[in-house]
Amino acid sequence: MLKWQEPKMQKVTAAIIEKEGRILIARRKEGDSQENKWEFPGGTIEASETPEECLKRELFEEFGVETRVEDFIGSSQFRSSPQPVELLAYKVFHLSGEFKLSAHQEIRWVLPSELNDYDFAQADRVIIRKLLSKIRA
Repeated sequence: MLKWQEPKMQKVTAAIIEKEGRILIARRKEGDSQENKWEFPGGTIEASETPEECLKRELFEEFGVETRVEDFIGSSQFRSSPQPVELLAYKVFHLSGEFKLSAHQEIRWVLPSELNDYDFAQADRVIIRKLLSKIRA
């Protein structure tokens, strides 16, 4: 009899980019998984890279910007088909480049107090709670 195994956890990253007191959020394109949901931009960690390397790569690929990854903010685990996912969120500093859309349909710079006004993906909502609790502390 075959024993069922839990699929390996996929690790993905999320960037919390703050500028002039506002945080960058991005809306997923129609046709994407969780289309039209808002998220903190990032992506899937490849086998040969660290979460920090992943974020730098993904932000360059998705927006054409250079960044520096700073402090770890927190993580969120969730079930996604076909495998469970762990979202790792980091504070990220924008170094250079103008934000250009390629992987998202829209971006916005919002106040932390406005984050709960947007329809975020489930894993990002956990990160919002952690982020707001750090801001209030």
